[in-house]
Amino acid sequence: MEGLSRKNALDMSEVVHMYIRSMKLSQGLNMQRVFCAWDEVSGAAGHTIRKFYRAGKLYVTLDSSLARARLASRKESLVIEINGWLKNDTLFVKDDTKVSFVEEVILK
Repeated sequence: MEGLSRKNALDMSEVVHMYIRSMKLSQGLNMQRVFCAWDEVSGAAGHTIRKFYRAGKLYVTLDSSLARARLASRKESLVIEINGWLKNDTLFVKDDTKVSFVEEVILK
């Protein structure tokens, strides 16, 4: 126990992020967090059939043309709200190079 001191203490969130990186889980975890952010922010989880993320673009397939039209007018604000949700998410690895913040929402 000599090696441990208050100077070496790490915050639990730092330990979790170190573990996620060392196990190479950040890409998959970030993708799931982006999908959760969509469900929470859009209010269209019940109409969402499929979600796909690649290179900053979140592709969402909906089962309702009415929901798609309603969300299409909010695309820019959805991106802002999703990214705000992700910034506050303690599990989201903010500096991952493969899956990071959403730049565009594409509705199908």
